[in-house]
Amino acid sequence: MPVVFLRRRSLVGLVAVVALVSCREPARAPAAELRDDFGNAISLGGPPSRIVSLNPTTTEILFTIGAGRRVVGRTHYDLFPDSAALVPDLGPGIRPNVEAVLGTTPDLVILYASTDNKSAADRLRQAGISVVGFKIDRIEQFQQVTRLLGRLTGDSVRAAIVVDSVTATLARVRTATTGLPRPTVFIHGWDNPVIAITGGSFMTELLEIAGGRNIYDSIPGPSAAVALEDVVRRDPQFVLAHPTTAARMRGSAAWRTVRAVREGRVLVYDSNLVARPSVQLGAAARSFAELLHPGVVKDPR
Repeated sequence: MPVVFLRRRSLVGLVAVVALVSCREPARAPAAELRDDFGNAISLGGPPSRIVSLNPTTTEILFTIGAGRRVVGRTHYDLFPDSAALVPDLGPGIRPNVEAVLGTTPDLVILYASTDNKSAADRLRQAGISVVGFKIDRIEQFQQVTRLLGRLTGDSVRAAIVVDSVTATLARVRTATTGLPRPTVFIHGWDNPVIAITGGSFMTELLEIAGGRNIYDSIPGPSAAVALEDVVRRDPQFVLAHPTTAARMRGSAAWRTVRAVREGRVLVYDSNLVARPSVQLGAAARSFAELLHPGVVKDPR
């Protein structure tokens, strides 16, 4: 799953807004032609009452659109919002324990649509459980999946409000940074091997919205292994890193061959915001903008 969330008070505000919507749409099954990212048709007779969500992104979405009380299973990593931690932990989201999932008697299971999860999806379907798999790597995919989860859970109105709120914040950040210098940035993903966040990731989209440019934006996937020597050659103006990684980089002789590291231009992103392409995307974009262009994004009046 991609590694790498509105601030807590902002998410509370978003939840409060969607809670004001009292007119729920009648439950309806999604059209048969809809397909998930495993390529399987999505079919559900009615809104599910017991959902296992083994994807932190979809768990956050479900809680934000008001379906959190129906979630009966999650992964180790589904800890946001705080109430998600009260849901039974069923283990990892990749190659999950199918028996543990079945033990919660779900009527819908949501998986991350990776090759590693295809077998689990097949076994769950064979057991008569409705399964959908989503691979959310980009902002557009977050928007699509949020609207689809609204349909699946019987509340398209709340889902639309969430999407519109996030989209509006992204647009406000983009407007604030339009016309500003666009510094080049290396987004660190992992060491040993060195993994760069690349053009197919929501993090690259957030960086662009925030007024920067990823030095690896031409690589289509969400991440890729790169040589440290190539990072040196591309000479980014800034390095963007996780808090723990940033501290290690500053003391590493190898990383100090990168001029931005050597000259102290390592930007530390808020890992509570920039974790996954979910309901905090707007706040994540603003946090990037604050790193690159401090003070440029103003609070709405």
